[in-house]
Amino acid sequence: MQLKSDFPYYNGQPVALSPSGWLILMAAVVAAFALLITLPFPTFPLNLVPAIVFTGLPLLALAYVSRGHHMALFRRVGIKEVLLALGFGVLTMVISMVVGLLLTQVTTMTANTATDGLATLSTFDLVMFLVRTAIQLVGEELMTILPLLAVLWLCVNKLNLSRRMGLVVAVILSTAWFAAVHLPTYNWNFIQCFGGIGAARLVLTAAFLLTRNLWVCAGAHIVNDWSEFFLPILIGAAGGHTPIGTAG
Repeated sequence: MQLKSDFPYYNGQPVALSPSGWLILMAAVVAAFALLITLPFPTFPLNLVPAIVFTGLPLLALAYVSRGHHMALFRRVGIKEVLLALGFGVLTMVISMVVGLLLTQVTTMTANTATDGLATLSTFDLVMFLVRTAIQLVGEELMTILPLLAVLWLCVNKLNLSRRMGLVVAVILSTAWFAAVHLPTYNWNFIQCFGGIGAARLVLTAAFLLTRNLWVCAGAHIVNDWSEFFLPILIGAAGGHTPIGTAG
């Protein structure tokens, strides 16, 4: 894992994207999210389609505008990368719970309805739920990291900001975007989304900034969300209290 190499695309490595290329890429991200929330496929196997489109459309657009260099976002995965994904996943859970507890002092938290009915699913349906959410969570990382790189490119190449300042702006805007798209999921609770979801997002983004590897931040996202999906069920079965989290 090459921790010292730079981020892809914004600086012409491994290939430069044109302004129109960045626009196509951002349009694909927005269109993919719109299709995710509007395609009416509630049952297997068609319920896999929205997640596949959500993840696949930005990747296809990136492959097109980068002339086949889309895998620059994805580096090799070894033991170190797996451990980093697990570590960042656990850290995301911790930050999520701490921030969630603090936010209960100022707002009523909204539960994620994605966990409804999980305890009653058959083994096959549960496996398909995990497959679908894993695909979607890779898409959520693309939905965040691609805009981050686009803003970084804009700041450095068009606004003449320093790389460091451009990165700060890119992280802030991509985090706000990620929090905003979760508003419908959490009943338009702005405090929960921009506070709790935003805090969790910063940890996941840090995983990418450290490793330049989308597999690591996607793995951390899966660890966090799967844990928050199933932990309340396990605790409820044991007769305990459900912790407050902010799964994204």
